[in-house]
Amino acid sequence: MDSEAIPQSWRAVLEPVLSAPEARRLAGWLSAEEAAGKPVYPAREDWLKAIELTPLEAVRVVILGQDPYHGPGQAMGLCFAVPEGVAVPPSLANIYKELASDLGIVPPAHGDLSHWARQGVLLLNTSLTVEGGRAGSHSGQGWEAITDACVAAVAERAEPSVFILWGAHAQAKAKRIPALQGNTRHLVIRSPHPSPLSAYRGFFGSRPFSRANAFLESHGRGTIDWRVDH
Repeated sequence: MDSEAIPQSWRAVLEPVLSAPEARRLAGWLSAEEAAGKPVYPAREDWLKAIELTPLEAVRVVILGQDPYHGPGQAMGLCFAVPEGVAVPPSLANIYKELASDLGIVPPAHGDLSHWARQGVLLLNTSLTVEGGRAGSHSGQGWEAITDACVAAVAERAEPSVFILWGAHAQAKAKRIPALQGNTRHLVIRSPHPSPLSAYRGFFGSRPFSRANAFLESHGRGTIDWRVDH
């Protein structure tokens, strides 16, 4: 992967990772997948969208997803988000339900979460690509080292941040980040995944948005405007 594509604010963190053999293997593997005609989502220009929209020094909240949506036109490089004009997926619909319950924000008609990202919400998937129609297909190919480095970089900063971990996968990833273990500087919010399969086991009623804002405000970091239409 070309390090020139990495936003300046993230380069010191990611260039050492990208120069490692694992990252070079990932880049070669992805190129081979594309050359074989396999659909890779999102589009190449959106692979790094999460860190492009949210510079490291601006991160206030981290939300971890698993991998991009695997349907045509859905993935846009931000976890849980889809472009305007694409139907809101079930997990995001449940996120909107909790947002309405927590903060009284009317659910929007679209799923583009770029407004969150531009305010310092890092919407990061564990794997940044997926093969069309095959959920989890790019897991274990090398993205994890890159996204682990992103999460660790936020955890190592002096500024208090919020880590929102929905579901077992996100919580397992956080356990791999030494800087998060026993770190009392940050707020870590854990709950079940917003998927329809698990949302009723404790995601609904978890109030992550108001809890995040209360923590940020109490530490002098302002608040997130969680409205999606803005």
